[in-house]
Amino acid sequence: MPNLAHYMTQYDHEHESAWNKLCHGVGIPMIFAGIILLVLMKWIWGASFFVGGWMLLFLGHRIEGNHPAFFQGAVYLLVGPIWVAKEAWTFLTGTHRKPIAQATSASSSTGNLNKQA
Repeated sequence: MPNLAHYMTQYDHEHESAWNKLCHGVGIPMIFAGIILLVLMKWIWGASFFVGGWMLLFLGHRIEGNHPAFFQGAVYLLVGPIWVAKEAWTFLTGTHRKPIAQATSASSSTGNLNKQA
């Protein structure tokens, strides 16, 4: 059975567009707010936030040109909020990760420069 890291990598792969990330960064919290408002009996606000959040998610995938990850499995309905929290943390702390291929090529080119000097 795949672990969380596998699902996060897959989710990352399907959410590369900055516009899609923005739509998800706003849409997923809106969906959660809508659910909370529905539980608190604020029907109009809750339904508006819930539907508006989903519209943003589908808009983001339309921009990116792919289907939402939850079409592959319901587990992605849980992975999405975790992914948004990770993206928000990365943005707020300024800790942007480089893909492994870039990091190794950068270190090897730096090593070559040091050898030449």
